Amino acid sequence: MSAQSPSPALLRAIAVSGDADAVDGPLRGYHHETYVVPLPGSGAVRWKCREPRPDLLWFDRRCFASEEELLHSLAGRIEQIPELIQAGSTSLQRFVEGDTLGRLYGAGTAVPEPLVEQIIDLFRRLAAVRPDSLTAERTCRPADRACEGDSSGFLERLVVFTQERVYRDNLPRFSGLFHALGLDDDSFGKLRKHLSGLTERPFCLLHADLHRENFVVDARQRLWTIDWELALFGDPLYDLATHLHLMRYPADQERRVIRSWADAVDGVDPRASSGYRDDLPRLLAYKRAQSVFTDVIRTALTLEQEAAGERDLLRAGHGIETLLAAAREPLHLDEVPTGKDVAGALERWCRGT
Repeated sequence: MSAQSPSPALLRAIAVSGDADAVDGPLRGYHHETYVVPLPGSGAVRWKCREPRPDLLWFDRRCFASEEELLHSLAGRIEQIPELIQAGSTSLQRFVEGDTLGRLYGAGTAVPEPLVEQIIDLFRRLAAVRPDSLTAERTCRPADRACEGDSSGFLERLVVFTQERVYRDNLPRFSGLFHALGLDDDSFGKLRKHLSGLTERPFCLLHADLHRENFVVDARQRLWTIDWELALFGDPLYDLATHLHLMRYPADQERRVIRSWADAVDGVDPRASSGYRDDLPRLLAYKRAQSVFTDVIRTALTLEQEAAGERDLLRAGHGIETLLAAAREPLHLDEVPTGKDVAGALERWCRGT
């Protein structure tokens, strides 16, 4: 437990548990400050008590008003998701005891096939959850939702969000850094040309953040899926693209996952994988381009907060160089600055010059 002055989130966790010494945390996580607490009479079961982090930059669209409400509506339809309990006025998610997939099998390494089969089963179940089949409240306006099956319209709304909420909203602080990296508003017009003309696919529920730290393997080798706050309805192929982008499977396993995904979702609706061979590379290109804008901001803020030294700046510079190189084609970048040049731009930004 933190030795600093208790935060509101920690005070709430202590109040829910009734025993300050039994509170574990905070857990690692970007969106929330999270603590794990036991409840009187709950035995060995522990629960997550969370509060949104203040002044957080949001890099992804939100669709549902409450993650807990979404989980409640998915009970019985999606297996191995956290159950819920009400402690007074506080809704708590069960803490899944186990290890994250990332801790057991790091990025770039193969995942055991029995666990991959459970991931594919998750995609199959998600494909069966259609936009009109859930009661959970949605906060995205109907005008901001693509028409059913309009995969291009769905992706266009994601591009608009990245352009307006990630890029333009942060220009007052980051314009000099973006300019130094060869990024400007024209980058999005070039990106749109690269992404145009997707095949229509029936919409379903997407988790939209299926990476190794959002899977937990329990003692019985069951795979649990956590952190549903980015879930939304849309093109099922986008969920696969996001998953592949974040998981970094070895190439041979990635190919097997793609084939297994297509078989699984087609078993729900034969149209679900329509055109995936042509469209998946374009959706992956979008993910690479999106990562450039979000990671540049996150990296700069982290360096600023930690008063980074020369070695940290160089490491960060080479990381962003790698991202820019991966997104060179969809962003139509004429050249990619070297890691040293990126480090210099980051240093100037941190100094405010």
